[in-house]
Amino acid sequence: MSGETIYVGPLSAVASTVQASGVGFLVTLMNDQTMIETPDSIDPRRHLRLAMNDISEPQPGLVPPDDSHVQELIDFVAGWNRQSPMLIHCWAGISRSTAAAYIALCALNPGIDEQHIAQTLRAASPTATPNKRLVLLADGLLTRNGRMTRAVEGIGRGESTLEAPVFQLPARMAV
Repeated sequence: MSGETIYVGPLSAVASTVQASGVGFLVTLMNDQTMIETPDSIDPRRHLRLAMNDISEPQPGLVPPDDSHVQELIDFVAGWNRQSPMLIHCWAGISRSTAAAYIALCALNPGIDEQHIAQTLRAASPTATPNKRLVLLADGLLTRNGRMTRAVEGIGRGESTLEAPVFQLPARMAV
């Protein structure tokens, strides 16, 4: 597969996706207690680990996504050389990872309409339910003026599942 591809999926599919697809960049969005080690085939400098819980509102004892997490993601994606694919994963491949993929596409494609990007995400994954807090924070950091949040609200909640299958998105989007 092309280096211009972003794969999105659950923790259980990380090893097989990295091996089968030649993934060279990895984004992990997990809580600190379940954070994974970098696979041997990936340079540790190309593995972004964001420790957070999958919550949209602060809760005692849990780590909500914050601006620093989202800024690290945006910076990491901006540094992706696109010579090899990127894999973005969380525990189930439903919420944090789909939000991060949506954020990545918005960051990589500043001239593309947020609704088009959200519809592309929905078409690729009927189970995608992007974490609202991550999207809201990115909306501000990318100065999308609420359009990211509205676009994700527009695609609605994804189909219910315990774990999503791996799916792929094109890094470069056309209008």
